[in-house]
Amino acid sequence: MKNMVKKVAIFSMIGMMQVGLGISAIEASPIHNAPVNIQQHDGDKGQHGEDRFEYERHERERFEREKHVRERVENERYENEMRDMHRHFFETNSHYHERRDQATERHEKALEDIRHEHYKHHDEHHGR
Repeated sequence: MKNMVKKVAIFSMIGMMQVGLGISAIEASPIHNAPVNIQQHDGDKGQHGEDRFEYERHERERFEREKHVRERVENERYENEMRDMHRHFFETNSHYHERRDQATERHEKALEDIRHEHYKHHDEHHGR
């Protein structure tokens, strides 16, 4: 009888582990991570396009959040680069300053690209 109880307990635990692995695989699948395509028709729920405006507002807010995150990441990257940048023993002062200026130019270009992408996205969605 004890052996039977042990076997039932072991097989139950194995079954629960398989269910847990299956659930985690399903949750990690790309189907759940893909953006949902929402198709709105004028007149849905009698709102005459209000859902479309709400969707566009959410998209603008999402894009703004992503832009701010990208700017913050770039600023942190630049701050770390500047903090860790030291003059090499074989490097002249002018070469060191030139290297530092190039890093600053790279940073400014990256921020400009992030902001330009924002305007490009805005123009694409507003027919400009």
